[in-house]
Amino acid sequence: MGFFDKLVGFLGWRKREVNVLVAGLDNSGKSTLLNHFKPDEYRTTDVVPTIGFNVEKFQYKNISFTAFDMSGQGRYRNLWEHYYKDCQGVIFVVDSSDRLRFVVAKDELDSLLINPDVATRAIPILIFANKMDVKEAMSPVRISTAFELERISSKPWHICASNAVTGEGLNEGVEWLTDQIWNYMERR
Repeated sequence: MGFFDKLVGFLGWRKREVNVLVAGLDNSGKSTLLNHFKPDEYRTTDVVPTIGFNVEKFQYKNISFTAFDMSGQGRYRNLWEHYYKDCQGVIFVVDSSDRLRFVVAKDELDSLLINPDVATRAIPILIFANKMDVKEAMSPVRISTAFELERISSKPWHICASNAVTGEGLNEGVEWLTDQIWNYMERR
């Protein structure tokens, strides 16, 4: 280890590696959201639906994220729980314009929150109210009310308006998540 590496380690500037689970119903924009954080040379212009799960890596500040992009199709949602134990944060993506499936999305978030591997830890939950550019989109405040997010008292949570196609709101949300993960890791 060189002098610079020792200095970086001593000052606490070393990069941290964390796992985050990216969940939500199909067609909510999870893969498109993660595509935004890839380096330019790895971004794709044609994002396809995830079957099963994908693993994506990206960096934000001094954190190296390994994101488990989970399929939101009904037959694959039972896979989510296999990743709860090893994650240090959750990104839950909601299609703000898909009012017909809000109840399903709320039920899936509720199931995630009561799972013992999530419920017993104060891991941060970031909710992206995605597709805010669509005319029928509900505001983050209305989604927060519909999902009864105020009842989440055992862990930090944040809801953020976003548009995964343009990147609007994504940095704000991941900034919050990064700060919360740092705090979570410091408490452990």
